[in-house]
Formats: sequence, C-alpha cells, structure tokens
Amino acid sequence: MEITDGAAAARVLAGLMVSDGPRPEYAQAFAPFAPLIGSWDLDVAWYDETGAVTRTTKGEWHFAWALDGRAVADIWITPSRAARAVDGDGEWGLSVRIHDPELNAFRSTWMGPKAAFVMPFVAHATEDTITLESQTAKTRWAFTGITETGFHWRNEDEGADGNFILRQTFAARRQP
Repeated sequence: MEITDGAAAARVLAGLMVSDGPRPEYAQAFAPFAPLIGSWDLDVAWYDETGAVTRTTKGEWHFAWALDGRAVADIWITPSRAARAVDGDGEWGLSVRIHDPELNAFRSTWMGPKAAFVMPFVAHATEDTITLESQTAKTRWAFTGITETGFHWRNEDEGADGNFILRQTFAARRQP
C-alpha cells in the first residue's frame, strides 16, 4: 500500500499505534495504568530550589492503550493547546510503557522533541502510586492519588546531598 498523503499516513499510524484495550495476557500487569486511560486537564507548576512556585500554566495529558495492547502510551502538552496563545510555545512529551516480566516492572521511555531529550525509566506500581526512576539521570517521577477522576504527578531531581528537589507538579482532572 502506497501512502503519499500526510493526513492519510497520520490516520494509518494512529490506527496502528492506538489499541482498544490491553491484550488479555497484559491486562493484569497493566492494571495500575488502567485508571489513567483517557484525557486529562492539568494545572502545571514549576518550582525553584527553595520549593517556591516560579510559574504556572494549564496543560493536557492523553493516555491510551497502544501497540496492539502491549503498551500504554501518553502525550502531555504544556502549556495546553488552548493556553498557548497566552503562555507561549511549550513542550509535547511522548511516553511509551511496556511491562518487563523479568523485572516485574515497567520500562518507560519519555521523549521531548523540543529539546531533543530522551529519558528511559523503570517504573514500579503500588495500589495508587506509580514511581518512575530515570536510568540516565537522577530524576524521579511519581503518579500519586490515582482515582477515576484525578491524580497528581511530580517531577523530582536528586540534589548533590542526596535529597530530592521538587521541580514540577501536575494536578490532573479527567476531561468530561
């Protein structure tokens, strides 16, 4: 099949990327991510070294089953597309998460195209928390308070003293 139209190619890629649900053999492993599937509005905050908020904006985050139900993918956008007219151009980030049965954990890779940044993580889940630890930087991300209607996310970097410093938070509310 030859596809030369960009819009047609995008539809084919989207159809191949997104799945209706997890494959049955992956459903249990991906259960911690199931409540995140869908679209979310975000209140985004950045913090300085003292923990003071330095900037806020609105954002959006979209999660879906992916790759024939063998993965969870998401795209976060900050500022949100609606807030860009006021808050300027920001970043679109893409993550793809797969389950690694040997680790009994998830491998996750985040890509930020604006800065050409790629960060691999290993993620572990508990009942309502998913913690991702970077494999290349001293960075930790965590989803907490996960419910059907909301969750919190935080980005922390390890300081020279070994303590973690809060850098960014998202407060998420499910879109109607």
